[in-house]
Amino acid sequence: MADLKLTLVVACALVDADKRVLIAQRPEGKALAGLWEFPGGKCEPGERPEQSLIRELHEELGIIVAEPCLAPLTFASYAYETFHLLMPLYICRRWEGMVAAREGQTLAWVRANKLRDYPMPPADIPLIPHLIDLLM
Repeated sequence: MADLKLTLVVACALVDADKRVLIAQRPEGKALAGLWEFPGGKCEPGERPEQSLIRELHEELGIIVAEPCLAPLTFASYAYETFHLLMPLYICRRWEGMVAAREGQTLAWVRANKLRDYPMPPADIPLIPHLIDLLM
């Protein structure tokens, strides 16, 4: 088996006052278009995961998150065909600003026990039971 490049991607389960989780649908033209995922993105060289997530949440959703408001919950480790994904999932219940789709994505606030109703990339699916345990 060929060595797969390890790619570090951070994700966030933003949780609102009603214990709903924000998910975003990947827009047309992107890999895995049409699938739903937790907001986040790739870590840039030299960035800590928390810094990457704060940057990505601002770029994608227009919100400001303070690092102490990010709590690590779990992670996914998944071998795609061309790379291996390592994805820590953080929980965030406090942020500044109104959540808005800034990159053409569709957003949905969903109860944790309904997340399986939305088609997701294979790496995201194992994260769902942890959110159900936490929020239900």
